[in-house]
Amino acid sequence: MRLDKFLKVSRLIKRRTLAKEVSDKGRITINGIVAKASTNVKVGDELAITFGTKKITVKIEALQEAAKKEEAANLYSIVKEERISSEV
Repeated sequence: MRLDKFLKVSRLIKRRTLAKEVSDKGRITINGIVAKASTNVKVGDELAITFGTKKITVKIEALQEAAKKEEAANLYSIVKEERISSEV
C-alpha cells in the first residue's frame, strides 16, 4: 500500500493530498529512510512523522484499503511521541 493512502486510511493525516505534501517535504521517514508519497509500506514498518514541533513514531500493525473511524486506530501503534525544540 502507498504511504499517502495508509496515512489517510489510518487517519494519521486527514487528507491524501496533505499526506502527499508532507511526505514530499521530507518530513516522513520509514525505518529511518526519508520516504515519498508513493513509497510502499508493509506491516512492521516504523513511520516517523514530523508535525511542526511534534514528532510521532508509529509501527504499522495492519493494512486495509478502507477503515471505519473505530478501526483506524487498530492499524498502527504509537511507539514514541516527542516534542522538538523550536530553537533557531
